Amino acid sequence: MIHRLDVLLRRLFIQAQIPNLTTETQIRFQPPDGQWRSAVGNIGSIALNVYLVDLRENRKLRSNESVRSIGNGVVSDDPAAARLDCHYLITAWSAAEPALEPALDEHELLYQVAAVLMHNPVLNPSRILTGSPLLNSWTPPFRDVDLPVTVLPVEGFAKLSEFWHSMGQGAIWKPAVYAIVTLPIALLRVVAGPMVTTLITDYRYTDAAVTAERWVQIGGFVLDGTVEPPVPLANAWVQLESAAGDPLQTTFSDELGRFSFEQLQPGSYQLRWRSIDRAEPVPRLVQVPSSSGEYDLRFE
Repeated sequence: MIHRLDVLLRRLFIQAQIPNLTTETQIRFQPPDGQWRSAVGNIGSIALNVYLVDLRENRKLRSNESVRSIGNGVVSDDPAAARLDCHYLITAWSAAEPALEPALDEHELLYQVAAVLMHNPVLNPSRILTGSPLLNSWTPPFRDVDLPVTVLPVEGFAKLSEFWHSMGQGAIWKPAVYAIVTLPIALLRVVAGPMVTTLITDYRYTDAAVTAERWVQIGGFVLDGTVEPPVPLANAWVQLESAAGDPLQTTFSDELGRFSFEQLQPGSYQLRWRSIDRAEPVPRLVQVPSSSGEYDLRFE
């Protein structure tokens, strides 16, 4: 995901139409060391070094909330995404001869870069990569997410001196635009377990199985199957009928799309369901209790 953020930043700077910054080869993400300094001479123009210098979890944005989903009879919890702060040092480089004062070109480029980032306090992949196949490399949940940007925080980058010292012999201290982009990290889905859809209760005298009286409660979801994945549908009318079609019980799905019928004798039944502006499907025949434990109803 971080490499996709790199590409997003490169596209942002190109789209900003910064003077003389016109090609992707002028924006690179390698360390600004001796190899980079040699590459600048080959570029023959101004260049932008966008170096990822540090990674930190943003614990202020940490959340313990999760989103529960149900699919194929399994209940899963999707934890809220963690947040990763990506710390970039952005430096400007010019291939101009010393007599032409390359620092002036570099200072102008730094100003333009700071302006672009301040003008975009959030980065949105769908907005920046509109019409580009690069958008497909982002996972669907994160294509339209806003990525917060912090530009030139007051505290600055505390270890700038150490940074330049580590860039090898010949490294020259340069001013840098310090920017932090916060990136979501999808955590692994937690499977909570199979969904309970059938409750069987036996009433009998102690140690007298022949006297048992069995009652069954069943439950399921009303789903809109016209979208993928199917989504629960609230306030749908559901009727339990005998196998011959005689009405027995009626209910409505709740805000989570759930319905339930109780005090049923084991046997064959059918379920009928309706919703506003939707054609009524063919009633579904069910066996109570069902060997699969699945009683979901779908509008296709």
